[in-house]
Amino acid sequence: MLLPIRTSIQPRRTPYANYALIAINVLIFLISYWPHRVGLRPGMVYTEPLRNWAQQLMLHPANAYLWQFITYAFLHGSMMHILGNMYFLYLFGNNVNDKLGHIGYVCLYLAGGVFSGIGHMLFNHVTPVLGASGAVAAITGAYLVLFPRTLITIVYWFYIIGTLEISALYFIAFKLILWDNVFEPSLARQAVAYEAHVAGYSFGIAASFLLLAFGLIDRSYTDLWFMIRQWNRRRHFRDAVSDGYDPFSPQKAAKRVSARVAGSPEQQAKTDLILQARSEIVNLINDRNLASAADKYMDLTELDPNQVLPQQYQLDIANQLMSTSRWAESAHAYEAFLGQYPRYPHIEQIHLMLGILYCRYLDRSEEAKKYLELARTELTDPGQIRMCQEELNRLRQQ
Repeated sequence: MLLPIRTSIQPRRTPYANYALIAINVLIFLISYWPHRVGLRPGMVYTEPLRNWAQQLMLHPANAYLWQFITYAFLHGSMMHILGNMYFLYLFGNNVNDKLGHIGYVCLYLAGGVFSGIGHMLFNHVTPVLGASGAVAAITGAYLVLFPRTLITIVYWFYIIGTLEISALYFIAFKLILWDNVFEPSLARQAVAYEAHVAGYSFGIAASFLLLAFGLIDRSYTDLWFMIRQWNRRRHFRDAVSDGYDPFSPQKAAKRVSARVAGSPEQQAKTDLILQARSEIVNLINDRNLASAADKYMDLTELDPNQVLPQQYQLDIANQLMSTSRWAESAHAYEAFLGQYPRYPHIEQIHLMLGILYCRYLDRSEEAKKYLELARTELTDPGQIRMCQEELNRLRQQ
């Protein structure tokens, strides 16, 4: 038995949309769940889990109405059914909500329910279906694409009980999708809509890939889209080198690639140290050990002051340095971020942070004025605009 109990990342914003969906599911369960025995004919009795008015809200493949593709996903047939679905929705949904925003998250959830219902109807033309499992599967599939490198802590119990950490990519792909919905049903078929689950996972994965591919949500160094692109680049490079071609040459003709590394042994040793430090920083941030990551970043800048991490990692380091009152180091990290990522969608927040750092803590008024002026013209939050103006007024009075 394997039970995931936590992930290695936490949402940066409160996932109100996910909390609302959980609350709505629980509320509807409380008012619709009423297990009672029904006799179709003498000698044939079965237990009906829903109240009479709620039965028409299930998705009936033989006579489906459009609204049933939504309503069925908010019904549940037992206490374990609702607890299991809401547990996984809470575990994986919070971070997906944070990534997609509230409206995008709710749309993904509802669309996942619709596509799961369609998947069920394609393979089952008689049996009604209910439950949020398909919608939750879509959210879990989205988590697989958006956060594949995060670690999931698993409690296992067979002959012994213990915990272990597994990459989200492997746990979701092999345990939740393949084992639970492909291999396990062939061993012991239960009254579970496995086809709806697979349709939900497929939709969540495909939708997330499309959102990343078209730039509708921010890409990161850790999502599955980036991992596949990196793998494809390495594949092309290996193929080109093995054939004796330079993949970066604009010419179509063959060009031999030298295997000799340019530079002195000292330069190569320094390059190796830089690559090792960058890798350690990424691993520390993924493990949410920001304090150690910030210290390692300072070691990296001593090796090469021009080093800049991938976008979110550089921002995490700058914020960590700021939170621990390392003002000069934080300003340097923010400046490096600006130089490398001038099109960051929330660039006004970086301008504001630099303005405050230079004004309040580093006594560099000219730089402070420059960034505060930039921030004032870009900010939309009234409180931040007011704070920005107050800092500028104070600087002008000096």
